[in-house]
Amino acid sequence: MSKIAILNAGGQYCHLIAIRIRELGVYSEIYKFDTDPYDLKYTDGIILSGGPDSVYMPNSPKVSSGLFDIGIPMLGICYGFQLMVQMQGGLVSPGKIKEFGIANIKINKKDYIFDGLNKNQTVWMSHGDTVEKLPEDFELLSLSDNNVIAAAGDLKKKIYGFQFHPEVSHTVYGKDILSNFVFKVCKIKQKDWNPKNRIKPIIETIKDKAQGKKVFFFISGGIDSTVAFTLCVKALGKENVKGIYVDTGLMRKNETESLMDDFNQLKLDNIEIVEARDKFLSALKYKHDPEEKREIIGKLFIEIQEDEFMKFDLGKGNWLLGQGTIYPDTIESGCADKNVSKIKTHHNRVNEILKLINENRVIEPLTDFYKDGVRELARSLNLPDHIVMREPFPGPGLAIRCICSDQEKYIIKDDRLKLFLSNFNLNGFSVPVKTVGVQGDFRSYKNIAVIYGNAPFFKLKEISTKIVNSFDEINRVAYIVKTESPVDKMRIYKSYISTDRLKKLKEADYIVREFIDKHKERLPEIWQFPIIIFPLGYNNDETIVLRPILSSDGMTAKVAEIDDKLLNRLVENIISIKGVSTVLYDLTNKPPGTIEWE
Repeated sequence: MSKIAILNAGGQYCHLIAIRIRELGVYSEIYKFDTDPYDLKYTDGIILSGGPDSVYMPNSPKVSSGLFDIGIPMLGICYGFQLMVQMQGGLVSPGKIKEFGIANIKINKKDYIFDGLNKNQTVWMSHGDTVEKLPEDFELLSLSDNNVIAAAGDLKKKIYGFQFHPEVSHTVYGKDILSNFVFKVCKIKQKDWNPKNRIKPIIETIKDKAQGKKVFFFISGGIDSTVAFTLCVKALGKENVKGIYVDTGLMRKNETESLMDDFNQLKLDNIEIVEARDKFLSALKYKHDPEEKREIIGKLFIEIQEDEFMKFDLGKGNWLLGQGTIYPDTIESGCADKNVSKIKTHHNRVNEILKLINENRVIEPLTDFYKDGVRELARSLNLPDHIVMREPFPGPGLAIRCICSDQEKYIIKDDRLKLFLSNFNLNGFSVPVKTVGVQGDFRSYKNIAVIYGNAPFFKLKEISTKIVNSFDEINRVAYIVKTESPVDKMRIYKSYISTDRLKKLKEADYIVREFIDKHKERLPEIWQFPIIIFPLGYNNDETIVLRPILSSDGMTAKVAEIDDKLLNRLVENIISIKGVSTVLYDLTNKPPGTIEWE
């Protein structure tokens, strides 16, 4: 069977490369970045992934010596390209211009890698360093609009490098470029990998992992935990799998009732509800730090698990903890590889759960899958369409959509930002409340820019990208759609998770759910639509943030555009919530901003 080897430098998109190759019908396998070239000699092609480090850092990942001389076609992506250049005599340095998000490139020379493609391409960039000088035998193949080297290669050795990410869906012809590498550069003839036949090996893996033990699951009702639970039931039998749905008080309005109806329809009568609202809200009462909130939630789930073990006399030695963890969770938590940068801690990767993993007491059938792959499995398991296409919802629930602050803070009237925005007849300020992002495969934790004025949506998106690329202290941009507060008097006020704030957030979220259901035909295919409550306002009024995004895998995302008339109607409904005076629209792609704010 043909095979493409992917060497993992710790990039956020390494497994995405593997998936894209498999989607072409060719088997791909991920290896350590410093794998001995001897172990790769039977592969048909090698891809060096991106990564969070700079090639000139002392401890940055390096490939084994001799890799570039083994005669196998090779492609370096982002960090992989930069390392390829440096190790063969070129020069890489911190970029004067950093490129995050959508970029345009111009192909100077097509060769096999760009065969059949237009001269001008839209691609996805995520880098701070740039290639300044190519190795002697490399030819320049493409430049970005910023005059940054976007692609180059040693055409005789069939070694290519891209500064952009062809594996990301927002690189418009990325799949065609990878197809050219696989079939025209590597000369692979057969498509002998079928991604649909994955259920049987997963079931066999579950059986091997369980070794006669039973599995205890926390079920959220989301697609990930539902598919993981269903696979375990299929592998081990209903009598050996127990599900607990924990009502944390952090779910959406009416969500618990809806989910239990779904479980009953699926005849999953081995799932029970545990009422724990007071316990969660009490533990989170005066907490403002996002990481601490996630840690608290993860620990509480473990405490409830232990209570259930005792309640049902379930001996630890006979049970495993089941989780619907998917690959982005492990990547962003920095758990998948030593080279991976931690972006944020997921509730299923807190210390207590990592300890259970080390004790071999956790079973996670989906850790090699992205969201689109999980949906594919769900269809193969004949789960209902409304479950298959259920919008992703974070395990910690609304806790991480309820932004908190332990002190009052004033907005930053940055003269540089105001001057920059004046070029577009806009105004704005930055807010000293940090949100999590990912830039160049590293976690970023920076301020938010809030802008206002009149401009078409496409222009606002362009301005958002320019702000993030130009202001090091900012990784997210939001636009004021409507406010009833005096903008120059806005501030961040001291606030925590409370029943009142959650009620406002749930109501705003409910309004958006109803809006989506009513206007499906007139909306883009929104993949996820987080609603956030933000303590920015005047006289302690709240701000609601709209975060509609387009994605297929969750690793990258573009902000979705909503028709102006529909958007205004939605905003009027949200403003009618008592205590809400402002609605923001998050304009930030991923990268540089993660989908969730925390």
